[in-house]
Amino acid sequence: MPATAIHHIQLAMPRGEEDRGRAFYGELLGLIEIPKAASLKERGGLWFQIGDLELHLGIEDDFRPARKAHPGLLVHDLPALVTRLEAAGHPTKPDHLLEGYDRAYVHDPFGNRIELLEPTHQR
Repeated sequence: MPATAIHHIQLAMPRGEEDRGRAFYGELLGLIEIPKAASLKERGGLWFQIGDLELHLGIEDDFRPARKAHPGLLVHDLPALVTRLEAAGHPTKPDHLLEGYDRAYVHDPFGNRIELLEPTHQR
């Protein structure tokens, strides 16, 4: 049977950094934290809801950030989000190479690359 949809995307994070993950993904990006499955709670990490998908941050003891592979998150009001991220100490890099989208890249507190996209027709 072929796959029918994506359930979640997982990024890695260092052990014990859940508060920094909540501050970035929850407070700055506005994602809703959801409870981890009871059988997986002891492993640490965080889960967030983003539309119909989930974004999981899993603990990796030999952590190395994903510098190229990344999720692309659709956002509303990219300029306001960029301002908020930069004010919180997360530099962004604008990109206009994808037709139909304004984009910016940011790294989460752990160094993972995140792409932020806003369709140009939303403005």
